[in-house]
Amino acid sequence: MNSPTRVLTGITPSGTPHLGNYAGAIRPAVAESLRPGVESFYFLADYHALIKVQDPVRVQRSTLEIAATWLACGLDPDRVWFYRQSDIPEIPELTWLLTCVAGKGLLNRAHAYKAAVDANSVAGEDADAGVTAGLYLYPVLMAADILAFKAQRVPVGRDQVQHIEMARDFAVRFNHLYGPHLVLPEAIVEDQVATLPGLDGRKMSKSYDNTIPLFAPPAQLKKLIAGIVTDSSAPGEAKDPDVSHLFTLYRAFASPAQAADMHAALRSGLAWGEAKEALFELLDGHLAPMRERYEALMAKPAEIEATLQAGASKARAVATPLLRDLRDAVGLRPLTAAMADAPKTKPAKAAQPAFRQYREADGRFYFKLVDAEGRALLQGAGHASPKDVGEVIARLKASGAMLAADDSGGVQLAGEPVGTLIALSNLDDVRTALAAFETA
Repeated sequence: MNSPTRVLTGITPSGTPHLGNYAGAIRPAVAESLRPGVESFYFLADYHALIKVQDPVRVQRSTLEIAATWLACGLDPDRVWFYRQSDIPEIPELTWLLTCVAGKGLLNRAHAYKAAVDANSVAGEDADAGVTAGLYLYPVLMAADILAFKAQRVPVGRDQVQHIEMARDFAVRFNHLYGPHLVLPEAIVEDQVATLPGLDGRKMSKSYDNTIPLFAPPAQLKKLIAGIVTDSSAPGEAKDPDVSHLFTLYRAFASPAQAADMHAALRSGLAWGEAKEALFELLDGHLAPMRERYEALMAKPAEIEATLQAGASKARAVATPLLRDLRDAVGLRPLTAAMADAPKTKPAKAAQPAFRQYREADGRFYFKLVDAEGRALLQGAGHASPKDVGEVIARLKASGAMLAADDSGGVQLAGEPVGTLIALSNLDDVRTALAAFETA
């Protein structure tokens, strides 16, 4: 019998959920949690919220709203692990252990940090103006969120893939130093996530102030839908549903038959006002039961708190044994245990991976990466001079976690080809070997 697959999703409490959040994240995640053979971990990332939000009332209120939303939308806390990040002390402890192996050069290349530095540069400010250590170390905290629970799959948007690659890099470095304790996670890119248009036709986002709150009262919901931007087609005039933002919203919540009927009605000249009324009735019918549950939950924060505390106990049952092993692995042990385990003789120096450079008959210079056992992993491309080869090797040592490979075994670094995998090796083997150089 196959072991269940462990999937982990973080939810940052930052504002009131809207229809786009529901269609793009909440609804598919709840459906995923019901699949057999899956262990689902969902957590409220309130530590992450502190990076951008310094209003304690807003953080607390948003945490309540997000928790109530997920529960109202059908997340079953008895079936999944549902907890608040700040209730798991093992997460910040693991964050520090990972910080001690994380390469600063890698953190310098994190998207959020680079964006802040670039913005400062454009504004003529100091590169790190307004940049907190929290923003800079965000990828390490995210890695701890994942690695503390041995998550195997992490659903993310394409812009978050880098963070999963960094988590893998930190895990590889830690495992190289202290033994195979951490599971390397895999990013599951959600290219098919539903993206809903907002009131003005752009992507529904709080940044654009064009959202429809998920649990808006019926009167407010109706008023917001009436304000959706449409074209100037008159009643009775044929409309093109395939370019209509209103139809896109309708289709996201309709059955296939309902969507087909609305498509045909718009083609036949249905007035925009009538279409908006139909959208209101569809949404209100879909959301009303969840809205009722949400309002009942919001009125009883003590019940949500009890649910989160129970979830924290359940989550810590997974994280605590791992952190106990990690503390022991790095030497944070009782002194009696340390003395009992002290080696009687100095251990022999362990073999290390190596780069082997050479010149071929064609006059070009090449390299091979071999692991500690001498097994060849990566064949470098030919270069005009030893200096060129040395530069490629230096980049690989500094940025090995950012490698990518294609189906034919070609290996790229930042989109530039650097070599090919040698038979029976894989990208994880190469990353593990390169991590030894950065650790050294």
